[in-house]
This record gives sequence, C-alpha cells and structure tokens, in this order.
Amino acid sequence: MSLRLLTPLLLSGLALTGPAAGQKAGQSPALLADALARAAPAADRKVLQLATTALQCALRQPNSAVDPTRLAVIDYSRPSTEQRLWVFDVTQQKLLYQEWVAHGRNSGSNRTERFSNRDGSFMSSLGGFTAQETYMGGNGYSLRLDGLEPGFNDNARDRAIVMHGAPYVNPTVAQLQGRLGRSLGCPAVRLTVAKPLINSLRGGAFVFAYYPDKEWLEHSRLLAPDCGGRAG
Repeated sequence: MSLRLLTPLLLSGLALTGPAAGQKAGQSPALLADALARAAPAADRKVLQLATTALQCALRQPNSAVDPTRLAVIDYSRPSTEQRLWVFDVTQQKLLYQEWVAHGRNSGSNRTERFSNRDGSFMSSLGGFTAQETYMGGNGYSLRLDGLEPGFNDNARDRAIVMHGAPYVNPTVAQLQGRLGRSLGCPAVRLTVAKPLINSLRGGAFVFAYYPDKEWLEHSRLLAPDCGGRAG
C-alpha cells in the first residue's frame, strides 16, 4: 500500500487524547504534523503525519511509557549525505535538532534499502521506539531504544540498537566519499551533538524510523487505522 493511499486511513477518526499530551486539546495527527512541518520545512510532511499518528497510537497503549512531549523522526528514504533526523519539542511545536544519522552497514551504501529485526544482521530497523536510559559503553554516551513494533523492531534492546555518537558520522567526509560511515544497525549521530541530543530524548521520547517499506506500512500496529486493535 502506498504512503499516499495509507495516509487518509490513518487520519480517519483519530484525535489525540490523554492529559498533558503536549498538544492542544483535540488536535489531530494531521494538525500536529502541520505544525511540526512549519517548524521543520525540510522534513517531509507526510512522514511527519505518519510519525504523529504512530505517536498517538503508542500513547493509547496500556501502560504506555512514551513521553508525549518529545518526538524524533528519522527518514531513511533520504540518503545518508542529507540531514534526515529531526527532534521536536512537541509541547512547544518547536524544532530542537536537524541532523545527519547513520544506518546499518548491511542496510545499504548511501541509501538505506534493507531493514531487519534479526540479531547479527547489522541492519537498521523501522517503526516506533521509546528512548529509555542512557549509559556509557564502547561508543561512549549512549541511549537505549525499546522497539514497540513486533516483528519489525522489538528485538532492538537485545540487539543493542542504541543511539550514540560516532566519528564516522561526518558530513564533510560523506560528501567526499559519497556516504556517511555506517553502524552495526544503530542510529548513530555526530559526536559533537550526541550528548545534548541524547539528553533531549532519554526517559521516554518517541522515536519514529520511516522508510516506504510495503510490509511495514501494511502491518505496523502503530499505523493501523484501529491502532492495532489495542487502543485504550
């Protein structure tokens, strides 16, 4: 199913609910996406609309640990040489970061074309995640991600798919070699921005990784018109 056909279904009858949702009362995913698109005109509004729809669905799940005030969107349909990560303050509908982000070494060269939920695949994963705790590891200050989509990213924690800084995320070098350096599947960012960006997300922010993958678009619970049949 194409993104163009899917989007109207996602918006049908959906209104944001819940206290302190970081959005105006009754504001739909489409209206929130409009506001975020104004804050980040370089981002694809249709991708932002999918992200806000998935965020709403995640917030409606029982015992949701998602913080509704912060949202990160990765658009893997763009090449790695372009900025394709946006971090928003949803409450203020303000752009906090617009950055480069690496993908997994087996997901493609400059463009991200393949995705996996399997350990050892060294590929990126799609869908909605929650940003959880930080720690110091082999890649320095890092942020653990919990995947919310069974079959697509729910092995993220076991795979150690985390956000971290990396020297190979260097846009100057990327222009010379035709791509960013690649990770083992992690959404790695520039070293100079890693700590403040990670701190803006830790503790429950919603992270949405997009690519026009037919199977994911058709089977994602967070993008289903009925919110996966689990809406509260």
